[in-house]
Amino acid sequence: MPTTAATSPTNPIVIIPARMASVRLPGKPLADILGAPMIVQVLRRATEAAIGPVVVACAEPEIARAVEATGGTAVLTRPDHPSGSDRIFEALRLIDPEGRHDAVVNVQGDLPTIEPGTVRAAFAPLADPAVDIATLVAVITREEERTNPNVVKAVLELPPGARQGRALYFTRATAPSGDGPLYHHIGLYAYRRAALERFVALPPSMLEQREKLEQLRALSNGMRIDAAVVDAVPLGVDTPADLERARALLSGRHAD
Repeated sequence: MPTTAATSPTNPIVIIPARMASVRLPGKPLADILGAPMIVQVLRRATEAAIGPVVVACAEPEIARAVEATGGTAVLTRPDHPSGSDRIFEALRLIDPEGRHDAVVNVQGDLPTIEPGTVRAAFAPLADPAVDIATLVAVITREEERTNPNVVKAVLELPPGARQGRALYFTRATAPSGDGPLYHHIGLYAYRRAALERFVALPPSMLEQREKLEQLRALSNGMRIDAAVVDAVPLGVDTPADLERARALLSGRHAD
């Protein structure tokens, strides 16, 4: 059952959670990419998506200063949140206590090369009033990713040719079995506001803890997640090598 009235969101907001703590790339929100901190590059891509206002939910003041120095909007949140969804919910309550924004798109702060169209695709499934949470997938094309537990698979009810389907499960295993494509889950979400509020109040579920996948909490509690299919997985910057690749990709884009 949907958690909200049967209407499409009319006033969404994009929130980008960001924190300095990173084992493989310390301080990565402030890593320079073509003269701007990575978090500012993500902010620019999210703004180009033209979904609604964009806010960075910061765990540390130095991130907020970097965002505000370029004219962006930032809000300081508690540093001890266990997940990005908890951080964006605190930010939403701080910046919009009146509840004007009826949906939230959560864009990860380490996606500096994400296409604006990909951000829009994550929001699109909320047009269906039955959908509580929307997310993204891409078809797995590399054979080694089919069995890689670090590549999370989304098990979808997706008819041939369709570009959006209902998520039935998420897993690190190779699933489903049989002939047909496998889908790489992309951790970019759009929530109805009421769904986000409900989600962060729920305790972790058994399967969530077993698979180490937060989205299973929603499915375990009867919330509906739909996924839109996009053509490629956006580059997530987790290592120095990823950072160099992001610089090269954005440099090529600016050269066009």
